[in-house]
Amino acid sequence: MLLPEDHLAVQDAIRAFVQAEIAPHAAAWDKTHHFPAEQLRGLAALGCYGVAVPTEWDGAGLDYLALAVILEEIAAGDGGTSTVVSVNNCPVCSILMA
Repeated sequence: MLLPEDHLAVQDAIRAFVQAEIAPHAAAWDKTHHFPAEQLRGLAALGCYGVAVPTEWDGAGLDYLALAVILEEIAAGDGGTSTVVSVNNCPVCSILMA
């Protein structure tokens, strides 16, 4: 499946951030049990929290395909970091929006 242009733009932005700020440090974080708070703030600034939450609720107003693309790109750099972002998007936001 080819991604729509807007999803490709999201993918490119997240991939660039992950390659610069997350992937180079992931192995060391695992060894030292480091929690990447600064990088998570960076992902938040890119709109990685509340991805599928409507903009009127201060979310990004994107869809679940965008969320999947975001999580895939983060996971490519560090699985643990993608889990943190996933947990703060999937179960929590879905319950609150119900």
